[in-house]
Amino acid sequence: MDRAGKEELVTQYGSIFSDAGVVVVTHYSGLSVPQLDNLRNQMAEVGGAVKVTKNRLVKLALAGTDNETVSDFFVGPTAIAYSDDPVAAPKVAADFAKANDSFVIVGGIMDGNVLDAAGVKTLASLPSLDGMRSILVGLIQAPATKVAGVVQAPAGQLARIMGAKAAQGEAA
Repeated sequence: MDRAGKEELVTQYGSIFSDAGVVVVTHYSGLSVPQLDNLRNQMAEVGGAVKVTKNRLVKLALAGTDNETVSDFFVGPTAIAYSDDPVAAPKVAADFAKANDSFVIVGGIMDGNVLDAAGVKTLASLPSLDGMRSILVGLIQAPATKVAGVVQAPAGQLARIMGAKAAQGEAA
């Protein structure tokens, strides 16, 4: 690869880390090309992408940025999975890692926060952005009586406790 190609790759890596909602760093040693293509297809279905990285060039792209702390993850055969939706890429990567022992999640980065492997797996267990929106819409559309009941429940419990304490004081 010539110098211009390397510079272009460094620019691409820099834009991925600055623009993506989440980037998951993985090791893919032992995966076959069809397995990697399968992962790419699964990631494309949720609006994400997978890119096999050149570690030295990624470290150059990360140097001097807020995301520089994640450069320690780039050792060995490394690939990144990224998406704008902060849950999509981790969810696909975690599901793929469960099915393929050769695919290991090393960590990731989301909004400048470095995630370890457990953090990425926790992020994968959350509902997607669309799922969260549907939950919120469902709560907003709930009948007002349910909302009022939820809001009044703590006050009702406090009133019962105060009543019980007052009854104890009168009995004594």
